[in-house]
Amino acid sequence: MDWNSGLHTLGGSVNGLVGSGLTLTNNDRTGMTFPSGWNGTYEDLLGGWLLNKGESYKVTVLTQPTDPAQTCTVANGSGVMGGTAVTNIKVTCTLDASPARFVFLANSGSGNISGYTIAAATGALTPMSSSPFPAGNAPSSMAAGYSGKFLYVTNQNDGNVSAFAINATTGSLAEVAGSPFASGARPSAIATDPLSPYVYVTNANSGDVSAYAIEPSGALTLVSGAPFPAGTSPSSLGVSPGGGLVVVANAGSDNVSAYASTNTSGALTAVNGSPFAAGSAPRSVAIDPTGRFVYVANAGDASVSAYTTIDGSRGALVAVSGSPFATGNGPAAVVVDPYGKFVYVANETSNTVSAFAIVPTNGGQIYPNSGALTPITGAPYAAGSSPSSLAVTPDGKFLFVTNAGSSDVSAFAINPTSGALTVVNGSPFATDGLPYSIAVIE
Repeated sequence: MDWNSGLHTLGGSVNGLVGSGLTLTNNDRTGMTFPSGWNGTYEDLLGGWLLNKGESYKVTVLTQPTDPAQTCTVANGSGVMGGTAVTNIKVTCTLDASPARFVFLANSGSGNISGYTIAAATGALTPMSSSPFPAGNAPSSMAAGYSGKFLYVTNQNDGNVSAFAINATTGSLAEVAGSPFASGARPSAIATDPLSPYVYVTNANSGDVSAYAIEPSGALTLVSGAPFPAGTSPSSLGVSPGGGLVVVANAGSDNVSAYASTNTSGALTAVNGSPFAAGSAPRSVAIDPTGRFVYVANAGDASVSAYTTIDGSRGALVAVSGSPFATGNGPAAVVVDPYGKFVYVANETSNTVSAFAIVPTNGGQIYPNSGALTPITGAPYAAGSSPSSLAVTPDGKFLFVTNAGSSDVSAFAINPTSGALTVVNGSPFATDGLPYSIAVIE
């Protein structure tokens, strides 16, 4: 692209980006920083650096992505500007060697947490020798905080949140001093962003959202102004990368509340137009890695509502063209893979997993059908009895599904190109009673 006479841009593509903070530079002049998942073709990779004909350029990586750690390389990054814009620079990112990964299940029926290690090559699960770990009464939802150092669990019947420190080597859990921490009435779901030091909890019976700051010890301190009002029977919530947007599914009022989150305090402020209409009995929320798209599973009418976020990841929600999209019966949970390419839905009544490909953006540019869902060939896939939640590993290789009715967890390998699922050898893996939620820790 030529922005004005004689001046030209350095463009090309970004591929494989999952982590946050990738920054490019040209001849040691800092350029653009890319958020998580911003893959695609860009007319300008440097965020406004324009070169004259005959001027040399050398595009390199200034800062590598983190959470998860990646190494990005640049091809076709050096040369001399000709008479037109450069369009063939290629940035390719790959995952660094990963530490041990762990899977935790909240067993609502037995009041404890099952822990497993993941075989990196196969996705098979092995129970930890110290598992299960005691929790409160009817643990219902889990989320990791501070880049996987801590695990937080809502205990529905106790009205509180348990906090655990995670042993980075073995995965064993140790309760944090002061745990459990009080929440509202019947806490139904918990969510956080790994880069944000705040935790959010929906309280179904009190119709609000508790917000906490995470202390260095893992303890929780209630944010000033919390709890924040939500709709009727809030059942789930999602937090955008970086924590700028919090979206709550209100199962009793058939809508979703959206809030801007203050990064310095964790306080929530309703965005303009909130709440936004959803389907019947919205039960689960997922936000894509770029913060551009929001997906809501509607248990009452077997569908997923899809939205774009206006003004990036902090604005109002607008329905995607074609939304809602049909799922199996009783969709209980929805998740987006770390690359922002696929959406998976656990259908509690039909005992299946629906799978969709996401219509992509192009270099961050949103088109009318961007974010729309296309069913993946071969879907839906058989799960166990009453699948209730699901999670994808940070590298996007494996999908795990808790089956509350059969007290086990199904494991699938994800085809990186098509998103199709293949059952992992040995799946399903046994757990304790009524596994209702899952968290994958890296």
